[in-house]
Amino acid sequence: MHRLYLTPAIAGEIVGTTALKASNGFTQLGASLVAVLGYCVAFYFLAVALKTVPVGVAYAIWSGAGVAAIAVIGTVMFGQKLDFYAIVGISLIVLGVIVLNTMSSSVTH
Repeated sequence: MHRLYLTPAIAGEIVGTTALKASNGFTQLGASLVAVLGYCVAFYFLAVALKTVPVGVAYAIWSGAGVAAIAVIGTVMFGQKLDFYAIVGISLIVLGVIVLNTMSSSVTH
């Protein structure tokens, strides 16, 4: 059950990071508040998940999913370009999270 808490933790990180970019260095109040709230949600649910999920596994899933999602958001919302090696690297991170979730005995299914 505690593994399910990684979902809102990931969502909070994605919202927080996207809003952090939109805050323009904390000069936009609304986006700044959303960034802080997003990270509060992320860290709260990550802490709850860590009650039972091993820290290395939880962090790998949380950060890996966040990296992939933020890369897509950066491209779509902010017009940022990813070169070939960035795409390969992010793909390897996603593949690592998939392997961790489907094949590792460290993750309780």
